[in-house]
Amino acid sequence: MPVQTKKIINDGNRAVDEMLEGILAAHPRHLKSADGSPRSIIARDGPRPGKVGLVIGGGSGHEPTFLGFVGKGLADAAAIGNVFASPPPDPILECAKAVSGGAGVLFMYGNYAGDVMNFDMAAEMAAMDDIEVRTVLTTDDVASAPHDQRHKRRGVAGNFFIFKAAGAACDRMLSLNEVERIARKANDHTFTMGVALSPCSLPQTRRPNFEIGADEMEIGMGIHGEPGIARAKLKTADEITDEMLDKIFAEMAPSRGDKVAVLVNSLGSTPLMELYIMNRRIRQRLDAIGVSIHATWVGNYCTSLEMAGASVTLMHLDGELQTMLDHPCDCAMFRAG
Repeated sequence: MPVQTKKIINDGNRAVDEMLEGILAAHPRHLKSADGSPRSIIARDGPRPGKVGLVIGGGSGHEPTFLGFVGKGLADAAAIGNVFASPPPDPILECAKAVSGGAGVLFMYGNYAGDVMNFDMAAEMAAMDDIEVRTVLTTDDVASAPHDQRHKRRGVAGNFFIFKAAGAACDRMLSLNEVERIARKANDHTFTMGVALSPCSLPQTRRPNFEIGADEMEIGMGIHGEPGIARAKLKTADEITDEMLDKIFAEMAPSRGDKVAVLVNSLGSTPLMELYIMNRRIRQRLDAIGVSIHATWVGNYCTSLEMAGASVTLMHLDGELQTMLDHPCDCAMFRAG
């Protein structure tokens, strides 16, 4: 029987609700919960008449995804599920009601079966309240399905770029059609690969959620511990980064003179030192093929509790996507512009 992991919690079954209490206490200027719906987190300065409302959401355990991206210029609300579990339809519906400004609402979340089912149910319920809802799924995880089945891929850390573009389009008061178009374009231009070195453990069980050898790594593992595409002996940072970039380049097909945004994301316990070592190699590889870097983010953006590992995301920019990425936003855990 594996030893239980150590966590600073009170009760595993209360961890998400107590986290939300702490987040609201820390960020009262940015966030509030919907009346009677504590799992519906709303931006204090975001929803307004005539503006398309952006609702994101999913399971807990990936912080700062989703909560950290709620605020002016990005998401108007986030529906919060239990750890690694979709939110039920009711808090999603309350988010939609809270952010509806008469111009429609866009639902955005990662492509997972439970999320699809519950967000679709919430969209049907919203329609009964005369709220038009569109949905754009994020599918940036290159490892999770072949290119010709991209619609089956998972949404992972690339959510950050995709939500950012969609939130900017909403904040610029574009129409629901335009917001949806830009959100889909952002998703189509975003590519992520991850590597896991050690498992995480859920607050309720405090047991590792998968097994991996002390000298092994898994390329392409998902943010809930879903299997990757290859397990191998642990390699150097440059070798790991090269393997991830080779997969991304094969999909993205960059050309000399192109421009990208870069995200180097910790899955939870991988420190900044190691992320910056990876970023150094990313810069070398992009310089070598004549691709310029418009902006770089390094840190915790889409985690998997305390999993050791990292992901690399590239967004292939054009002028429109660059404008959306540069648009100012002010969220609880992220600011730009």
